[in-house]
Amino acid sequence: MSYQAPLREMQFVLYELLKGDEILPSLPGFEDATREIMDAMLTEGAKLAQNVIAPTNVPGDREGCVYDPVAKTVKTPTGFKEAYQQFAEAGWTALSAPVEYGGQGLPHTLNTLAEEMMCSANLSLGMYPGLTHGAVNALTSYGTDEQKNYYLPKLISGEWTGTMCLTEPQCGTDLALIRTKAEPQADGTYAITGTKIWITGGEHDLVDNIVHLVLAKLPDAPGGSKGISLFLVPKVLPDGSRNTAFCGGLEHKMGIKGSATCVMNFEGAKGTLIGEPHKGLQAMFVMMNSARLMVGTQGLGLGEIAYQVSLGFAKERLQSRSLNGPQAPDKPADPIIVHPDVRRMLLRQKATIEGARAMAYFAALNLDIAHKAEDADTRERADDMVQLLTPVVKAFLTDEGFFCANDGLQLMGGSGFTQDWPLEQYVRDARITRIYEGTNGIQALDLVGRKMGLNGGRSVKRFFGMLESYLKDNADAPFAAHVKDALAKLQKATLWLMQNGMADREQAGAAATPYLRLFALTTVAYFWSRMAQIAQQQLAAGTSETEYYDAKVKTAQFYMEKILPQVNGLLTDIEAGKDSLMQLSVSQF
Repeated sequence: MSYQAPLREMQFVLYELLKGDEILPSLPGFEDATREIMDAMLTEGAKLAQNVIAPTNVPGDREGCVYDPVAKTVKTPTGFKEAYQQFAEAGWTALSAPVEYGGQGLPHTLNTLAEEMMCSANLSLGMYPGLTHGAVNALTSYGTDEQKNYYLPKLISGEWTGTMCLTEPQCGTDLALIRTKAEPQADGTYAITGTKIWITGGEHDLVDNIVHLVLAKLPDAPGGSKGISLFLVPKVLPDGSRNTAFCGGLEHKMGIKGSATCVMNFEGAKGTLIGEPHKGLQAMFVMMNSARLMVGTQGLGLGEIAYQVSLGFAKERLQSRSLNGPQAPDKPADPIIVHPDVRRMLLRQKATIEGARAMAYFAALNLDIAHKAEDADTRERADDMVQLLTPVVKAFLTDEGFFCANDGLQLMGGSGFTQDWPLEQYVRDARITRIYEGTNGIQALDLVGRKMGLNGGRSVKRFFGMLESYLKDNADAPFAAHVKDALAKLQKATLWLMQNGMADREQAGAAATPYLRLFALTTVAYFWSRMAQIAQQQLAAGTSETEYYDAKVKTAQFYMEKILPQVNGLLTDIEAGKDSLMQLSVSQF
């Protein structure tokens, strides 16, 4: 089956749950983000994703990218360039970019919905413009006027793309170990020398110029991560000459084969400094945080398309009879959707995806509020929520996107394991999302090591306050007791971490991953209670969409009864501490 953008689900979350059609147009600069405008853009985005982007997905996986070792160039799969050009020409690369540099200045929230559709349609192709958004954000925040005026219009229009070059062969997450050097030149530029690996879109044929944002160290740099600077290194220099930044080869990957993942060699390449010397990580993290939310959206998009394909299969595949007797007596067997275990996998996909979508859009909406609200306290509160939820969105949504693809493959049995169906590709493609932009274990450490204590714990206190206020004001809301119980366990785990993790960092490290999942499951439970409440109100009001809203209540019940109970085991895991993890000597493994 072909991809169908879940517009009704998107509209439910954006308008009915989050009131985005009321909040966004009230923010300065977003006056044009009316429901009419947003609906029109989503409709057009769905057409592009379904009719132009999605058809390139499976062929792109089969063909992959091809590296020319003589020219040091990369050819993307057939059809990618034409599809990308249609994407850029339709204005999607400029959607949320600054108006003064050619962008449309629309909310990041709307861009998140567009990214979800793009990632469902073709994750590999979506990654080329995806990272460009991060480069635009970093340059907007830290670039010089000269850098912004020259590069931003081209990046925003999609005429050029951007990368971020962090990882090196000897170091991944520990950027203090980077060796790439930046030598000051007489003309005020820098000669960048070093090798970067796993660079998404480092070389390709979709555009004529690629703008690399590169971490490197100046000769006088202090040791450790405090000595890292950020540089802008274009493939083609402003005078039209080719810079000495070349692709040295492509990574041979499990998935996302249509995305050019490059080894990049900088051979005295000319670059200019972004921001202040030795403060490159500060600028790069603007890009990283944007990328982490984007990767969470990738997990959501892959989970959605995996669900669509496996649901279509389950409705049509005939095998065995229902345990309660034939459900399709006119056929030789019943569709497998009648079987409890198949329904378990489908409902796990449906409940998780719809709940995760609410969390992702909520984070995106708060990002817009943090940037645009007139009131300083409102901006601060929204920013606290974004900072806290960024690692949760990245880790939980990519975990669940992979699990949904895996469940879809399992549901389809041997068919799912073959290339006759796209599920095996979704499993391969989804697996990387749990790794890049900081592995999910790193996201968990970020949550417990930085975000919980941020501003004296203000962010997590405000998060707890939001849930407590909801429960107080909506004591009769559907499944409020389930949310209250999960919140109590999350607060107990938080207190345990405060008491044990601060005194022993290994205790915090041992608890980090189960704590993030406990946090995510509780957050999704909160949103499911709210969504079920809206659905019940609509049903009571006599809505014409009875089946749709009734399904919301029933799906919420499945989440509360079949998924949320994981919080019990997660709390037990956290409170057990580190001993069973750390007591074996290395030789005992």
